Amino acid sequence: MKILIIENEVYLAQSISSKLSYFGFNCEVASSTKEALQHDKADIILLSTSISGQNFYPLIENFKDSIIILMIPYINDDTVTKPLKAGASDYIVKPFMIDELIRKIEHYSSYRQLQNEIAFYRDYFCNSLLSANYTINTKVSYPLIIKGISQKIIDICVVNYAIFKKLPISFISLYKNKNYEHALKNLPRQRLTYVIGFETLKREDKEQCIKMLKNTPVILSSLSGDLEGFSNIYEVQTNTEQDYQNDILSVDEYTKTMILKFEDKYTDTELSKRLGMSRKSLWEKRKKYGISKKK
Repeated sequence: MKILIIENEVYLAQSISSKLSYFGFNCEVASSTKEALQHDKADIILLSTSISGQNFYPLIENFKDSIIILMIPYINDDTVTKPLKAGASDYIVKPFMIDELIRKIEHYSSYRQLQNEIAFYRDYFCNSLLSANYTINTKVSYPLIIKGISQKIIDICVVNYAIFKKLPISFISLYKNKNYEHALKNLPRQRLTYVIGFETLKREDKEQCIKMLKNTPVILSSLSGDLEGFSNIYEVQTNTEQDYQNDILSVDEYTKTMILKFEDKYTDTELSKRLGMSRKSLWEKRKKYGISKKK
């Protein structure tokens, strides 16, 4: 990680550089704003506001993509408030312990990494998943069960709903968390929780799960048609076959989708024949995917 130290007190700058270098940081020093502007981009900028008679706002603008930590002698509008509004990240008051400076550097580095990850996933959802016009177009009460034959389309519905309602959202998979009581215990009421794999639960566990989540902001995804007797269900209907044309499904994903899509249309004998497998294999697939046979 590259750190540019902008400080006109040479001894102080060299001392900070030496201590940070000991902890593995790559440090460069500039003694004036003019010299600093000649440097390439750096991950971290340590900017002294004590450089007399020099305007450091062009530095903040030039290194706006970097993490800028102000090194200040005291707190006032000129040393803290205005530079922070201009784009600086944080400040530290001189004299300071090097451990405190490293803590700030690590904190803002982790924060910047999380920002980049969030930006990536937001772009992915907006440009990939959310290209389809699916949403929950009904009044929602919780817990809500969304039934469909495509996990992707259910995902789109939930994400669109969360964005429209400006709700923070968390995710739980019952495919990985087999103990649903533990996975769904004490869910936060300040944000929406999206749970997939509801169809993998036994009938009695589904009923207990719904009781457990009463009035909790939860949306449950179910790829199975075995929801008879349950209320508060929103069923997603696919518009056309083009919902699948841009996806290359794995063999398992294709088989699961076909079972869910055509189990109402064909008998097990006909469905297994069309899928090129025996009725026993079809039964094993149902068990594997958690798809209960409709009565």
